[in-house]
Amino acid sequence: MKRILVISIAIVCVIIAGCVSPQAEQKNTLQFSSSPTGAEIYFDNQYQGTTPGTLTGVTTGNHTLEFRKSGYVSWHSPITVPAGPSTYYAALAPLSESVAVPATSVTESPVVVVSLAQAAVSIQADKSLITIGSTITFSGTGNAGENVLLVLYGPGAYTNGVQLIQSKVGGDGRWSYTWNPGTKVQSGSYTMVVNNAGQTASARAGFSVVGGGLTSISSARYSYGIGDTLSFSGQCTTGSRNVILTLYGPGQFSNGVSLGTQQVNADNTWTFSYQSSNSMPLGTYTMNVQDEQQTSSGSVSFSLATS
Repeated sequence: MKRILVISIAIVCVIIAGCVSPQAEQKNTLQFSSSPTGAEIYFDNQYQGTTPGTLTGVTTGNHTLEFRKSGYVSWHSPITVPAGPSTYYAALAPLSESVAVPATSVTESPVVVVSLAQAAVSIQADKSLITIGSTITFSGTGNAGENVLLVLYGPGAYTNGVQLIQSKVGGDGRWSYTWNPGTKVQSGSYTMVVNNAGQTASARAGFSVVGGGLTSISSARYSYGIGDTLSFSGQCTTGSRNVILTLYGPGQFSNGVSLGTQQVNADNTWTFSYQSSNSMPLGTYTMNVQDEQQTSSGSVSFSLATS
C-alpha cells in the first residue's frame, strides 16, 4: 500500500508540473508619431522606420527612444513601456531656432497612468512680437488644479532654457502668465514651452523680441543731380524685419515724405534706391531711417543740385 501511495503522489506531481508553465512575458504594441512626420525612429538604438510607425512585440520595462530628422533637433529619452498599447509623440524643433526640445515631448496613451485628457496642455501668446521693455502674456489650458511648468528658450541666457514659473491651472482648466523681460533681454526669436504636471505632454508658442540695437544709414554720394538715382544702405540690429524710410527737405518735403519700408537682410543689412526728379526742389535733404517698431533710428544728409 505504501508503495502504491508513493507512486500515486509521484504521478499527481508530474501532472501538476505539466499543467504549470512559466508566465508568458508581456508583449506590447507601440505607436510613434512626430511633428513634422518622416522622422527616423530608433528604439533601443535600432532603426525602426519613420513616423508615423508601429512597433510590435515590445517587452514592458525600460527602453530608449530617439527621433531623428534632417534639419531638426533630435529628440531622445529613456522611456518605460507599460503593459498594453501606448503612443509616443515628439514635436521636433528646427535647428535654425536653436531650441532644445525637452524630454517631456512624449505623450503616452490612455493606458499609461495619465490619460490624454489629463495630460493635454495648450499655450498661446497675446502677440507675436514685443519690443524690449514691454510685456507679453501667455495663456492656455491644462488639468484643473495642477501646475503647468513654463520654460523659455531663446538667445543669450535663454539658449539652454530657463524655467520661469509653475502656474496654477484654475478650476475652469485655464492658466495665464505675463512675462516682463526688462531691458537686458536680447532681441531675436523665442519659444515658450509649457509642460503638464506629470511632464508627459507639452506645447509651445513662438514670438520675437525687437529692440536694443542700432539702425544706421549711409549715402553712396553726398551730392546728387536731378535725374540721378539716390542710393542708401545701412544696418539694423534691433531684430526688426523692416526699416522705414522718410525723406525731409525743401518744399513738399518739409514735413517729411514717407518712402515706405525696406526689408532687412539676414545679415542685418539693407539697401534702398530712389530716383530724383524735376519735381524735387534743389537744396539740402535728409534721409531718415528707423526700425519698424521705432526703437532706433539714423539719418544722413545730402544735397540736390543741377547736374
